Amino acid sequence: MLWPMDVFSALPVPAAAPLPTRVLPEPPPARPWTALGPMDAPGIVFLHSTRLTRSQWWPQMRRLAGRFRCVAVDLPGHGVLAAEPFTLDGAMEVVRAAIETEIPSGRAILVGLSLGGYLAIDTAEAYPDLVAGIVLAGCSAEAFGPMAWPFRFLAAVLERAPRGALDLANTGFFRLRYRRRIAEPIIAGGFWPRGGAAGARMLLGRRYLDRLARLWTPVLVVNGTLDPVFGPQGEYWAASCRSGRHVAIPRAMHLSNLDRPTAFADIVAGLAERTKRGA
Repeated sequence: MLWPMDVFSALPVPAAAPLPTRVLPEPPPARPWTALGPMDAPGIVFLHSTRLTRSQWWPQMRRLAGRFRCVAVDLPGHGVLAAEPFTLDGAMEVVRAAIETEIPSGRAILVGLSLGGYLAIDTAEAYPDLVAGIVLAGCSAEAFGPMAWPFRFLAAVLERAPRGALDLANTGFFRLRYRRRIAEPIIAGGFWPRGGAAGARMLLGRRYLDRLARLWTPVLVVNGTLDPVFGPQGEYWAASCRSGRHVAIPRAMHLSNLDRPTAFADIVAGLAERTKRGA
């Protein structure tokens, strides 16, 4: 004899319907730049040196963003773009996209130090309508002949030294050399030797004085007086431009924007203001 409850328990139990799977949207990719300042202000785009990131420019971004539209980018092989190989075309594409996305006027002053300075020249040549002027810091040397050896040496160190040892050396250098306010953002941004090595090798054999001579845009060549590789040729590079000027920053070495951050920011602001008045 089956009790009523036994009857129900003997019935086949339908399989439970699967719960709908919630598909979460992919997070948008991080933009390889930081933009600060009024949208309608004159634009300045900052291009970092080998192995560093956009955080190299925080001292200038903080000082200038009240008056200018400031954009600091990560180049391929560095920062959020570390997975992308560094190429000249890829780097110029990042700069172009940053200007077209973040600067409504579509024109900007390019400020580059070391690798970033050479990239500023290439970008000004490739996209003259986007570039209102360029500041070239620590890049007044061409990597051919005897002057190629510092570039080759840097690339070899970045390629062959253990990554952990390079990170420790870079972290120690920035913490010993600079105040915490400058050093810690750079350390947080990380160090990217593979991208830096590719950037240094890209410069080998490239001629830049001929490119500068063809540009109509104003050029400001900036060097630290204590920079032994690039400083001595600053005046010659400025004289090679149609509209060039050289500024030497006292008591500054190769990383002049970090050695004398306020002086460097004021130099950039001066060019931006002159370019604005001449527009």
